[in-house]
Amino acid sequence: MAAPAYPAWVTRWVSGQWRNKKRPPTLRPPRALALADKVANRREQSTEATCITEMSVMMACWKQNDFNDAPCAEEIRMFYDCVAKAEKERKNQNEDTLSSRGNLPSSKVNKLLKRFPQITRYV
Repeated sequence: MAAPAYPAWVTRWVSGQWRNKKRPPTLRPPRALALADKVANRREQSTEATCITEMSVMMACWKQNDFNDAPCAEEIRMFYDCVAKAEKERKNQNEDTLSSRGNLPSSKVNKLLKRFPQITRYV
């Protein structure tokens, strides 16, 4: 197992080279340590296409029957059932605020940041 690689100044600081009235380097953040007013709108994880099989069966039936709906009623019903089921699952998934990794989507983070803005000055 390899030892972790630390920056050179950490090694000097731990070894005691900074003890003889020399100060360790100060760590200054490049920006103020405050949350931004909004986060970037990143795309949520793309969802896979649903009901492709049912749709292709329905279209094949239409093609065989010269695009007549009457003989393909069962295939059309199966396709609509699949779409309704997928839509219901998508709604249930959207009701859960956290994604599978436990993160909020960027749209919800922006709503929260707008609702609770950063205090930029003290009273």
